[in-house]
This record gives sequence, C-alpha cells and structure tokens, in this order.
Amino acid sequence: MTYQPPLTELQFVLQDLAGMGELAQLPGFEEATPDLVGAVLEEAGKLAGEVLAPINWSGDRAGSVYENGVVRTPEGFREAYSQFVEGGWNSLPFPPDYGGQGMPWLLATAAHEMWQAANLSFGLCPLLTIGAVDLLHTHGTDAQKETYLARLISGEWTGTMNLTEPQAGSDVGALKTKAERHSDAEHGDHYRIKGQKIFITWGEHDCAENIVHMVLARVQGAPAGSKGISLFIVPKFQVNADGGLGPRNDLRCVSIEHKLGIIASPTAVMSYGDNEGAVGYLVGEENRGMEYMFTMMNNARLMVGLQGVAIAERAYQQARAFAGDRVQSKPIAARVGTSGDGAVPIIQHPDVRRMLMTMKAKTEAARALTLVTAAALDRSRTEPDPAKKAAAQARVDLLIPITKAWSTDVGCDVASIGVQIHGGMGFIEETGAAQHYRDARILPIYEGTNGIQALDLLFRKILRDRGQASQALVEEMAADAVRLAAAQDDSLASLGKDLTGALKVLGDTTQHLAGQAAEDLNHAAAGATPYLALAGTVIGAWLLARGAEAAQSRLASGDGDPAFLKAKTTTARFYAANILPQAPAHATAVTTGADSVLELAEADF
Repeated sequence: MTYQPPLTELQFVLQDLAGMGELAQLPGFEEATPDLVGAVLEEAGKLAGEVLAPINWSGDRAGSVYENGVVRTPEGFREAYSQFVEGGWNSLPFPPDYGGQGMPWLLATAAHEMWQAANLSFGLCPLLTIGAVDLLHTHGTDAQKETYLARLISGEWTGTMNLTEPQAGSDVGALKTKAERHSDAEHGDHYRIKGQKIFITWGEHDCAENIVHMVLARVQGAPAGSKGISLFIVPKFQVNADGGLGPRNDLRCVSIEHKLGIIASPTAVMSYGDNEGAVGYLVGEENRGMEYMFTMMNNARLMVGLQGVAIAERAYQQARAFAGDRVQSKPIAARVGTSGDGAVPIIQHPDVRRMLMTMKAKTEAARALTLVTAAALDRSRTEPDPAKKAAAQARVDLLIPITKAWSTDVGCDVASIGVQIHGGMGFIEETGAAQHYRDARILPIYEGTNGIQALDLLFRKILRDRGQASQALVEEMAADAVRLAAAQDDSLASLGKDLTGALKVLGDTTQHLAGQAAEDLNHAAAGATPYLALAGTVIGAWLLARGAEAAQSRLASGDGDPAFLKAKTTTARFYAANILPQAPAHATAVTTGADSVLELAEADF
C-alpha cells in the first residue's frame, strides 16, 4: 500500500492542541510561521510518501546484511539517506550556531512521525543521531561540539547509543566495559575503551562516512553500580585536527541480530578494544555518565513514543484501505439467505467499523499526547519566564514515561487490530499488515521497557515531588472538563461529564498509590503498569475532548474542512464511550490487584 501523510491531522494538532502559534512567540522560534510550518510538513510528507515508503516492504524482505565486518543496508536505503541529508532534514530542530535550522522540536517531531510511519527501520537512524546531538549540545565541551556537532546535525555522520551488554540490560549499572585514562601527543587526554555492547541500533552501516558512538563504560576505581558509570565519545573513524577523518578506531561490528521486526535496521553487536583499546573522549565528568545519558534517553523515549503513533497510523491507513476494498457478506440488516449476492465492502459491517474507530481514536489520542509533550519540551528550553520554564520541565518529566509506554502500547494494539481486519490475509506477509505488527513489537521494549516507564512514573514523577506535577496536570484537565460540561453543545457537555468522572478515578487512584508506597513499595510497584495505563487513557480522553471543542469552534467560524472537523467530535465521543470506560478497570487493578500479583511463591509459577 501507499502511505498518505496525515497533513491535515498534524496541522490541527500542532495549532489547536500543542500551541504552535504560542511557541512561535518564544525567543528563537519567530520564523515558525503558519506558512513555513505548512511548507515544512508538506515537503517532509513528500519525502515520507515518495522516497521512504516505497522501500519499506522491500527493505523488510531483504534486511541488512553482515559480511566480514561490513554491513550493507537494503537497496535504496543509501540513496534515501543521501536525500534526507541533502534536504537538511536532520538539522530541523537544532540551533543555527552549528548549522541547525532552529525550528521547534514540536515541528520536527511531527515531521519525524511521517518518516517513522513510512519506514520505521530507516527512521531509527536519524532518531539515534538527533539524540546524540542533543546530548553533546547539552553536556559536551566547546571542543567536542566543534569537532562533532556540525556533521551530526547535518546527518553526514550518524550517532548511536551504547548502553546494553550481555549481562547488563535494564540493569545498566551491571556493565563491564572498561575505560582506562591515557594521554599522548596524538590524541591528547583520552581513554582506551574495552568491552562489548549489544543491541546497538544502526551501530554499523553504509549510509554515512562516520559513526559517532556514545558509549557508557566504567573507569578503573569507579564506584560500583550506576554511580560509577562514565560517558565517552568513541568515533568509528578518529577525527583529525582539520576535521577530516583519520584512522579507523579500535572497534568493530561483530555481527548483526536476526530480529522479529525492524529487519532493515542493522542492530549491531559491537566490540571495543580488541587491540590497544578504542580511543574515547570523556563527556563531562567521570561517574556522571548515566546522568548525561538520560538527556539522550529522554529524547529517544519521546521519539519511541512517536514511533508508536507512526506505526499505528500506518496500520490504520492500510486497514482502512483494505476494509474499503474487501467485499464480503451482505449487510447485517439485509441477510435473509446464504447467497453471496449483495455482498458489500467490509467497512459497512458494524464490527469492522468498531475496530477501525478503535484504531483511529487511539492513534489520534496518542498523537496528541506525543506532540503536546514535544511542545512542553520546547517551552522547557526557550521559555524566558523562570517559573513557566520550570513548570514546562516538570510537565515534560511527567509525560515522557506516559508518552513512551502508552503510545507504544497503542502502536502494538492498533497494529494487531489491523491484522485482524485483514482476516486471514493479515497473517500473510505479502499484504504488509504483518510487518507493521512485527515492527511495532519492539517499541514497548527498547529505550526502557514499559514496565520501567511505569516505575519511573510512579516513583520518580508521582512520589518524588509529592505529586505536584501530576496535580498541576489534573487541575488543568479538570478546568477543561468543567468548561466542556457547561457547553451548550450536547456532545461537548457529555465529553466534559465523562472526563470529570474519569479524573476522579485518576485522582483517587493516585492518592491510593501514594499511601500504599509509604507502607509497602512492592505492593505499589505491582500497580505501576495499570496506573500508567489509567493515566494514558484519561489524558487521551482529555486531549480528544479538547480537539472536539477546537473543531466545533472552527466549524462555527467556517475555518477548515467540515467533514474532518465533524469527525473530531465523533472520534472523541467514540473514545469516551468505548475506551475511557477502561479507566475504572485499570484503577481496580491498581487498588486491589497487588496481593494476587505477589502471592505465589516462585516455584508455583
């Protein structure tokens, strides 16, 4: 199938929910005018639909290939990446002092949705690179920025994140990679890195002339655990003083993984220091590597949440097209015999419509959440008012784990429903529906499993600040619910009342968890995942209700496509009636489910 960039939908969320117009008033974003935003989205959509989408299925069939230490990406990937670089797309959200375009992260995030939807395997390469840029721009020295940032921002060089080792997955503090201090005339003060890293996305490939690895390692004598981890820049090719490439560093790709999905994305096993040790340069101070890496990880977690939205959109588009073309059975109301005469497209059957509406509503809710989080990120970095800046950062910290976990769960769920709508053909690879499902399955796992996101939400974002950030969000949602409930339009009033009830459930459950955590952390942790699901479900309802309100306002003023705007209210009503009722069920799992979670002895499983 072809991929159609959802430009109208993206413009609506950017302007009416995420506040692009307000962001354009902040220092540095003055050029983000509606005309420019529209032009950027349109051109990004062309790259997605005309360049990246056509090599998605073929890339999945061929995969990346490893031979004698060299990785070759599938046919068309190198050329597509060259077009990506030549178009300046990687530089979109970065500061102009190193060649960036200085656009809001909100706009870049919307553009990335289209690229990720068109080709998730391809999209992972720039996703990791922009994380490396963000990390170095925040924590690197002036010399490091001069050496690496311009080429990473342009995309000429790509970046990676090296955390995981065979014995150190989610427990990063168990890593064994070593870093020894050295100094000589050729390299100056540096470290020699020795160890192995696994699951390194785009750790080796043929699309860029250099790969800049961001590697976590332990300096000799450092404390045990995560407090003794440092962060190092370890380039594939060392960089000469004039900026040109020098000799190959002492690192190599040992192999690439054979995976369930994202098959065209080379996931490398990397070996550092087979000989004298790979030359690495310390970022910041020793033993603060995890602190610095969280800059890159938070960026990546936002973008992985976006991948959930992207794969959901792609699966929805394919299921919608299939349902419109696939003719099967008479309409329910017309069935009087067993003849096939009078068969209709399956989109006319109520249960298929229910599945399509579920896909549509969940995708739009997750998109709104992700882009609203990106807008908060922009405000946290550019807002001149210190109080507003701090509030925006608190909002980002609160929403990142929800965005990553809830949106990727949505991606898996929607991709699965897409297979179901295809019926038996969905289980056949040639239709492409199965690829979306396979690609989606990694999203709740990498960049911190969704269970870890739930624990992060509970312990770091709810309990650590005594719920101040979450309470501020609940108060904002509650104010919107009151306004909606008082609306003259019956649909908006109903949405407001439904949201009010769900917010009470969320508030009561949050208080329960806070009290439970004070008595028994294990019991509180047992409810962390359903609590995150509860929060995501309620926030999704809030954002769709706000979208319905904005759509009604646009309809009244004659601004926009009436069919698109009317569908906003219908989608919000569907969500409130069919998905939001899951909120009390999540709450029940939080408040009464811990005992049964923890009761069995290990031998009884």
